[in-house]
Amino acid sequence: QVQLVESGGGLVQAGGSLRLSCAASGRTFSTYAMGWFRQAPGKEREFVAVIRWSAGSTYYADSVKGSFTISRDNVKNTVYLQMNSLKPEDTDVYYCASSQQIFGIDSVYSRSPAYDYWGQGTQVTVSS
Repeated sequence: QVQLVESGGGLVQAGGSLRLSCAASGRTFSTYAMGWFRQAPGKEREFVAVIRWSAGSTYYADSVKGSFTISRDNVKNTVYLQMNSLKPEDTDVYYCASSQQIFGIDSVYSRSPAYDYWGQGTQVTVSS
């Protein structure tokens, strides 16, 4: 089992920045990738970004490229999502997820079934 705890959400004005953190504990040695997703009420969960745990390579949704940056600290078992130039449409609950599955193609990690464990989510609200 892997436990994931997100933090760092909150209220920010449009154009502002936030950094989300996701601390992993438990069987983290089996983690191959960690990702961020977001979801608004009544909508499907949307992929944001993923990072391969060992290699550090990243893959982003087109909607956040250039604005969001995913990174990880292997020692702290923590993944981060730096969000800059935030817009009201970025308002969502943000979830981190851990994958213990190995895929050769980055885009596979943009799909929810690629992940085995999920955090409880953290609310991000961007005011106009």
